Amino acid sequence: MQATQTRYSVEEYLEQETTAEFRSEYRDGEIIPMTGGTVNHNRIVGNFYATLKYGIKGRPYETFMSDLRLSIPTKNIYTYPDLMVIATPVVYVEGRRDTITNPQIIVEVLSRSTENYDRGQKFEYYRRVNSFQEYILIDQYRYYIEQFSKIEDGKWLLSEYEGDESVLSLSSVEFQISLSDIYENVEFE
Repeated sequence: MQATQTRYSVEEYLEQETTAEFRSEYRDGEIIPMTGGTVNHNRIVGNFYATLKYGIKGRPYETFMSDLRLSIPTKNIYTYPDLMVIATPVVYVEGRRDTITNPQIIVEVLSRSTENYDRGQKFEYYRRVNSFQEYILIDQYRYYIEQFSKIEDGKWLLSEYEGDESVLSLSSVEFQISLSDIYENVEFE
């Protein structure tokens, strides 16, 4: 006997998300439960968010953490990046105030279960967003960050940062942060 795979419409997914205990991604008809975060994951996202939000205060950007959903209509994807920077005004999906379409910077904290997806297919999906200019991948197990910056003609430049004395400089927004600030209170295994 063959198992039947249930496919969901965007409307069904969005309805489920309004009452769900745990968030899920939507990938072209499939609903994928998101894995739970670790203490280190939360520390890293919180440290980066707090410093970034204060660092760009007064400029035409907004910073959002993982509860704001991103829609990628060209791929029929809905996902929750760990952190997004959006050049104002925020562009919402029609009829929604919890889903946006115009991130400039996306930050993901890598876990062992999501690392390959975040580096591969998810990055491919993100590149379909016209406003997307910069992708930051933060390793939660050591002082290591990868920064992908859009340069021209769809090309992306990789910069790597390693060690607690390194300083990450964003390319699409004037902002710098030390890895020691990003990893403050993180306890490596």
